[in-house]
Amino acid sequence: MKTSRRNFIKTSAITLAGTSLFSSSLFASGKRNEIVGVQLYSIREEMGKDPLGTLKQVANMGYKHVEHANYVNRKFYGYNAVEFKKILDDLGLKMPSGHTVLKVDHWDKKKNDFTDAWKYTVEDAATCGQQFVVSPALESGLRKNYNAFMQFMEIFNKSGELCQKSGMKFGYHNHDFEFSLKLDNKNMFDLIMNNTDPDRVSMQLDIGNMYIAGARAADIINKYPGRFENIHVKDMIKKENGGEGFESTILGKGLVDPKKVIDLSRKKGGTRIFIIEQESYQGISPLECIKQDLKIMKGWGY
Repeated sequence: MKTSRRNFIKTSAITLAGTSLFSSSLFASGKRNEIVGVQLYSIREEMGKDPLGTLKQVANMGYKHVEHANYVNRKFYGYNAVEFKKILDDLGLKMPSGHTVLKVDHWDKKKNDFTDAWKYTVEDAATCGQQFVVSPALESGLRKNYNAFMQFMEIFNKSGELCQKSGMKFGYHNHDFEFSLKLDNKNMFDLIMNNTDPDRVSMQLDIGNMYIAGARAADIINKYPGRFENIHVKDMIKKENGGEGFESTILGKGLVDPKKVIDLSRKKGGTRIFIIEQESYQGISPLECIKQDLKIMKGWGY
């Protein structure tokens, strides 16, 4: 890894953080300095087949911000960071956050440092103008071993320090197990919140995923005010055709009452980035779903 290039990226990213993150020109809702975006996992098949054409459709819907869910071998949807940033810029899109799993083997115990693979993840995120590097999963072994889990929370904090050097924050995105599993008789979500540094690690609260485990977003926001700068806006219904469990749906059509939750997160959660995600579609095309979701969010004043 070339020091000169990394220093350039760090300097550029820190400048971006100081001038862009809080600049109203970047935000979909300028008066409140808020971002409304879409998680591209919502249209994963379309992005897999034709990322450029799909992003054009996303931009034409009125989206100004996206969140990636595909970073493999230093490429976003098949493009390196510089190429992908240019694609976004040409379409008038920004990418304030992205999902890449932080794994146990990204930390080299012998060197007491991150591997180049994770350093490149952070470097490429900075090149793309991200403000959050979000890990959307926790490996299964960490869910069973309290000591290993607690040690990994220190890796979360260290990742936050690494991201901070490039003007970003590290984030973690919840599913349902964080609210249903316990370690040492302690709720896993509480362990994450109580053992990570809020100045370096941000929780990207998925207000739909937790519903599966019986948790409610309003309760969590009230319990941890100011901790949720970046959230996933999602609604849930019971699975169709008599299936067990829940699946996501168009905003306002389900059980979560997302408007009430995001209004609370706006007031009490410290939230300024609202990322729409829908993973199930009930017979409607994924692109049409995210188009309707954006229209609904705009109708709610976001």
